Amino acid sequence: MALFSSLTPVFIAIICVLIGVILKKTNGEKEKHETKRKPLSRPWVDEDLKDDTDHHLEEEEADEEWQGLDENVAHVPFFVERYSEAEMIKRSQMFYELLNKRRSVRFLSDEPVPREVIDNVIRTAGTSPSGAHTEPWTFVVVQDPYLKHKIREIVEEEEEINYKKRMGDRWVNDLKRLRTNWIKEYLDTAPYLILIFKQVYGQLPNGKKKTHYYNEISVSIACGILLAALQNAGLYTVTSTPLNCGPQLRVLLQRPANEKLLLLLPVGYPKKDATVPALTRKPLEDIMVVM
Repeated sequence: MALFSSLTPVFIAIICVLIGVILKKTNGEKEKHETKRKPLSRPWVDEDLKDDTDHHLEEEEADEEWQGLDENVAHVPFFVERYSEAEMIKRSQMFYELLNKRRSVRFLSDEPVPREVIDNVIRTAGTSPSGAHTEPWTFVVVQDPYLKHKIREIVEEEEEINYKKRMGDRWVNDLKRLRTNWIKEYLDTAPYLILIFKQVYGQLPNGKKKTHYYNEISVSIACGILLAALQNAGLYTVTSTPLNCGPQLRVLLQRPANEKLLLLLPVGYPKKDATVPALTRKPLEDIMVVM
């Protein structure tokens, strides 16, 4: 009994140590699990893509609310004009030289631009390929001065928060050489603002939804074609991705809940005293791999 009594404190100490180790391990596993669940900080991801109007295609909804595309599409012969090799080289070189003059211009004149030109460049963007030919884009053209100024107010309010809080020091420092900030005068001065929305799903006449496959990639391709069309017409812009402005701009422009803002383009002529950063582009050997 005396021996047992003398060993009791030792047993209690060992038990306490074991309990401590178990609790520490449990808490460690919990923290590790929470760390895994905690999303990475990515301030460059627009919250509009995750706002409360997001719609996710659920398998159980497919038969009730969703409808497939018409299978009965006629196929017709395809004829194309073919150029000589010399003509191909000439045309490709000329097109490269044209687009190599494209610059992001933040100082835009209020000089009027023919509306027909805007119609044509958006028609051109609408020729873009899309997943299953769903054409999941909406191009909202704003020319009304009041609406343009409201857009500027929304964008500048959010952009000031972005620069001061959301974006972080690294991103803000990387932009210093471009001399950008949250003041967006071009949203007032440019004769047109083109806001490109991606449709996360389509709406059929019978009220059912249709899936828009690869909608963001499809709309992004259309935006690239639009930029080329603007350059071809002698107009300039700056690609603006108004971080966290999408929901407010969607409401202002009365767009439906299935549309998400992807890009905002102020469009016009450069001011006479406009400046751009003296940047260079990567040479061909840095961007192309031939195998």
